Amino acid sequence: MFIVLEGLDGAGTTTQTARLADALRAAGREVVTTREPSDGPVGTLIRHMLSRRVVLPGGERAAPETIAALFAGDRIDHLRATVEPALARGAVVISDRYVHSSLAYQGQECDRDWVLEANRNARDADLTIFVDLPVDTCLERIGTRNAARDIYETRAVLERVRAGYEAAIELRPNGVVRVDGTGTIDEVHAAIMRAVDAASA
Repeated sequence: MFIVLEGLDGAGTTTQTARLADALRAAGREVVTTREPSDGPVGTLIRHMLSRRVVLPGGERAAPETIAALFAGDRIDHLRATVEPALARGAVVISDRYVHSSLAYQGQECDRDWVLEANRNARDADLTIFVDLPVDTCLERIGTRNAARDIYETRAVLERVRAGYEAAIELRPNGVVRVDGTGTIDEVHAAIMRAVDAASA
């Protein structure tokens, strides 16, 4: 089973990925957790670009289309190197972000149909859980981190990305379940477990 967690920066997808993996392992399942951008060479380059450690000559950030293309390429490598082999041996794969992130984030800076086409060969997840959280709450959580903000972690960008997620879910609706992210970590985890149990039934 291929499960994806999606949400705005600060929505808690990384925390909930770990919680879900622990619960499934406790139930006797083999679980592989992963993330996008991946830890592969293209994914590493993307992370450097998002944190402004890699910029164009003159200090400008890369064009949105460049970042979108890199995400699509990283995704294909990610599927081939990590996701597909694990699924083939019967493991559950949980990815922190996938195609809907590209449509929501890069799709608010460049043509969303172009981003969709660039990801045409990316298989659908069996279950995509969108952890839904208001922008204000996301920004409060981001503000508690001891890390520099990346290029997407501003109010204006997150408001556009939130709208982008709504459009992304319309474009790729298969297997998408919305979970209220405003509760405690335990409450959100319980809602995610209900979604996984329903999808597995």
